[in-house]
Amino acid sequence: MGDQSEQKDEELASQIQSGRIEFFSMLMGRYETKILRYASKFLYNPEDAKDAVQDIFTKAYMNIKSFDVRRKFSPWLYRLAHNELINLLDKRRIRTFVPLPDLDIFLPNFSRNNVAEHIDRQEYQKIVDTCLDKLESKYKEPVILFYLEELSYKEIAQIMQIPVSTVGIRINRAKKLMKIIFEKSRSFDRGSSYPR
Repeated sequence: MGDQSEQKDEELASQIQSGRIEFFSMLMGRYETKILRYASKFLYNPEDAKDAVQDIFTKAYMNIKSFDVRRKFSPWLYRLAHNELINLLDKRRIRTFVPLPDLDIFLPNFSRNNVAEHIDRQEYQKIVDTCLDKLESKYKEPVILFYLEELSYKEIAQIMQIPVSTVGIRINRAKKLMKIIFEKSRSFDRGSSYPR
């Protein structure tokens, strides 16, 4: 099949299913950073996120035979990650998220100048984090998967097991809700440039 580093994820998964378990580390290498970033959006403690990633890859290895190699590998892996992280959150009742990069993605009508002249990047990220944290998980997760993990609506739909159209609706609804949350927080605290 040629150089394994150039093989598609699905081809590597097929090799693993055939007993070539040495290729699993190659798949892990391709996804470890992405899955860690994804997990860190759910778990506050970096060590908890690393532990969760190890559990996710252990489950992926144990369930690799159930993967349909005619489909894309990444949604299958993210679905495993989604399930594992939701289970951890339910067990721990953790609902903290780390900051997201750009407020204008979520609140396009509020440029940096409109929010505050001298707001720094860290404060700017706190706005997004605070607004996102107030959303229900059904709105948070598609936003994270789309904007941070750069997955398609179709891949998000597979991960969350919802119709593709629902993904778009939830992302749009999340952005509208974040704008409302931001506006309400500003009306409560006129002395601050970001919600607390």
